[in-house]
Amino acid sequence: MRWRAMEAEDLDGVVAVARIAFPDHPEGRACFAERLALAPDSCFVLDGARGVAGYLIAYPWPQGAIPPLDTLLGALPESRASWYLHDLALLPEARGGGNARAGLALLFAQVDAPIALVSVNQSAGFWQAQGFVPRESPELRAKLASYGPDARYMIRPAG
Repeated sequence: MRWRAMEAEDLDGVVAVARIAFPDHPEGRACFAERLALAPDSCFVLDGARGVAGYLIAYPWPQGAIPPLDTLLGALPESRASWYLHDLALLPEARGGGNARAGLALLFAQVDAPIALVSVNQSAGFWQAQGFVPRESPELRAKLASYGPDARYMIRPAG
């Protein structure tokens, strides 16, 4: 398996992976298509034997803010001072072999700014091992609740 730049032809595969990886947080094809159009240099797919086995989507976004699920953004902020890791998702057969770390390495090589994310599905330990730290925020509590009881807002400092 190998990571490469995401292309429009990959979107059906991305949606299929997302349905398996995040069944409680569905997002439509239009959401993924817009993210790719807005930030093509920070959208990647993991090629597997049967097509898309994983994907990673990130884009500039204000720190301390969470983009709404399954909602079109319209545009990205001009500032590239912080980024948001929208998703890193792998099919079950692509997990456990270093594929997640390899995808993140692509992003970390490109982005020299803080990167935030919302940890779901009890993945906070994985993200902490990648340099992300939990950030408590009363302002984000209501939004995080929509992601489930174990959701955590986390930030990886630049560098």
